Amino acid sequence: MTDQERQTDQERQPPRSADELLDIVDEQDRVVGQRLRGEVYERRLRHRSTSIRVRDGEGRIFVHRRTPTKLIFPSMYDVVVGGVVGAGEDYDTAALREAEEELGVSGLPLPERRLKFLFETPDYSWFLQVYEVVCTLPVQPQAEEVTWWDFLPEEELERRLPGWDVVPDGLECHRRLNTR
Repeated sequence: MTDQERQTDQERQPPRSADELLDIVDEQDRVVGQRLRGEVYERRLRHRSTSIRVRDGEGRIFVHRRTPTKLIFPSMYDVVVGGVVGAGEDYDTAALREAEEELGVSGLPLPERRLKFLFETPDYSWFLQVYEVVCTLPVQPQAEEVTWWDFLPEEELERRLPGWDVVPDGLECHRRLNTR
């Protein structure tokens, strides 16, 4: 891909910054307002997010390391792809968009819903709709999102996890999916 093609592709992407508008939700996941992403994180406002566990045709799990420029959890490893649900967007649309963006593919099947939970820490609060999808397309993860990636057999992933600094909500998704 040339620099011009890459720039044109980046211009088509939705905003991924602190200026992105998100829905704020109550304890029942009902929309109660909207705020900019930066303010949402700064004030720990509850919002919506998606996580998608991606497997290849051989059943291996897609894992990656986030870029140091990510707004939250920079340079950490993750075992899911995904991200925030934009204002007015539904979970399913966001899941497909996020998976295709982060994997650098087009034509991915609609990810299948698996579970939903409220992820809360002293710093963060969001509802997380968790999905799974099989990707048989050749992936080309966004350089702006991913610095390293691989598809790992589950046993290999489990062996590596203790030594990695893993995104906490992604790790929680992984654990919950494995105990279902």
